[in-house]
Amino acid sequence: MAAQARGRRVHAPFVQAPGRLRAFVRRSEGGLVLLATFVGAISGVAVSGMTWMTQGLREVLYRLPAGSRLSAMDVVTPILLLAGPCLGGMALGLLIVLVNYIRGPRKRPAIDPIEANALHGGRMSLRDSLYLALQNIISNGCGASVGLEAGYTQLCSGVASRLGIAFELRRGDLRTLVGCGAAAAIAAAFGAPLTGAFYAFELIIGTYSIATLTPVVVAALCGSLISQAILGTQPLVAFDNMQAVTTSHVTSLEIIPSLMLGLFCAVLGIAVMRGVTLVEQVVQASGLPRITAPAIGGLCVGALALAGTPQVLSGGHGALHMHFAESAQGTTALALAGLFAAKAVASAVSIGSGFRGGLFFASLFLGAVAGKFFAVAAPLLVPVMAGFGLTPLAYAVIGMSALAVAVIGGPLTMTFLALEATGSLPITGLVLAAVIASSLTVRKTFGYSFATWRFHLRGESIRSAHDIGWIRSLTVGRLMRREVRPVPLDTPLPTFLRAHPLGSPSRVVVIDGKGRYAGIVSVPEAHALAREAASGEQPALADLLRLTDDFLTPEMNAKEAAAAFDRTESEALAVLDASRTVLGLLTESHTLKRYSEELDRQRRAMVGEPG
Repeated sequence: MAAQARGRRVHAPFVQAPGRLRAFVRRSEGGLVLLATFVGAISGVAVSGMTWMTQGLREVLYRLPAGSRLSAMDVVTPILLLAGPCLGGMALGLLIVLVNYIRGPRKRPAIDPIEANALHGGRMSLRDSLYLALQNIISNGCGASVGLEAGYTQLCSGVASRLGIAFELRRGDLRTLVGCGAAAAIAAAFGAPLTGAFYAFELIIGTYSIATLTPVVVAALCGSLISQAILGTQPLVAFDNMQAVTTSHVTSLEIIPSLMLGLFCAVLGIAVMRGVTLVEQVVQASGLPRITAPAIGGLCVGALALAGTPQVLSGGHGALHMHFAESAQGTTALALAGLFAAKAVASAVSIGSGFRGGLFFASLFLGAVAGKFFAVAAPLLVPVMAGFGLTPLAYAVIGMSALAVAVIGGPLTMTFLALEATGSLPITGLVLAAVIASSLTVRKTFGYSFATWRFHLRGESIRSAHDIGWIRSLTVGRLMRREVRPVPLDTPLPTFLRAHPLGSPSRVVVIDGKGRYAGIVSVPEAHALAREAASGEQPALADLLRLTDDFLTPEMNAKEAAAAFDRTESEALAVLDASRTVLGLLTESHTLKRYSEELDRQRRAMVGEPG
């Protein structure tokens, strides 16, 4: 009993909610909504705090006027452009080495919300989330070309997960609460609750259901309201220039250039994701120590800013607002292409060299630049394009959403972002067409978003946040029948038949002289062959062996076991370890029964039915 108690304490949260409160949250939908409200409020404060710290760090490093955006500055002291990212890289490298020395090197990276909900039932480490958020603050604050959104969602989802564990929530409710944290984080970052909610549905929870609607939307609203109350979130499209989008003469013909821009952004998005991977591979092949790689990467990013423009630095909030506040008149296609390339390279170098952050806001900025480039270059290449009524700002909004969906995913998320930013339904319709074209192209040609692509490079088979952890936990080792009495291979057939008459278990596992698996004998088949050979020589047990090279291992999951049954056309298979020692026996009927039960449980959880 003591050992069992110690085993339970290993997985117990460091803080546990009172029993009655836990029961209220677990048994009541209203309790989960109240907990989601609390998560949303905490997330709004957390996002505001991270934003304030990174802005303060940029103001100190680059001597910016209070409230000024680094990427929107016309002039920055040249030495600071080089020194800022480099110093931040040095600080980040020292932090990584120090933490690894204290805690020891990690065998795997921190679990992010997508991986947590896909594989671990929503369980995340709050300590790892805080550490990653700190790294993200240093990276973005020093000017590295990464966004804060990855840190926002990591921290807020980590807090939500820890609260859910403290309340001992069920697997489905814990996954929902993690989605609430991410929804509140994105809603607080952009002042866009619909965007935050659908970010959670599409990218964190992996599906939309009536059961998850209320807590996720409530958390997103709370996060947005708290953040606006503290920081006063600036809209992506300034109100004075919103008319430049909404008064565009939009007809059904405008869907043609929108689809073309969506396809164009899909190609660019794939190139950006491939570029980040290429830089990471180059850095790994170079053998640079982790303590120096970010500093060298920061020096390269600073050099790009010095040679080009400060717009490539940090997330790009100021630069994006600046591009939305200006028209494309007087801007050449070559200048826009150069800015796109510089920002893409800066983002790839930043992430590839070890800075922590994501491509969420970078993809929005790159998409806006790509949209402006399309508005300028398309009429030059295809003169008929000049006859369409969309303004360069409208193309920037469409391109922003289309490229972001190529990199991040979430077609409805990016569509609602455009709607909440512009308030224009006609433009939102064109955005929806573009993001569908972009998303479909990326899925069919590349198959991954940026997050799932990085999981793929690590060897994980995660394509979304849809819960596949349950199938991984439904292993052969858990399903098999352990009460197996193998028979030695040298047992005479008459002895075998007397020990296993008709009506006894129909399959018997056979082992050789060294105790290793030799095969399976069918009892009815053995009796039939013995009767046919009654007047002649009796066959040996070795002549009746089947499935000598077909077996299961305990770490296989139910889906892999079902595929093995189909492949071997067998109703039962032995379960062996690495030395071919028999551990148990598993039947196809039991596997399919348990698999169907779990599928039904998942279906009920998805539609909100009681289990």
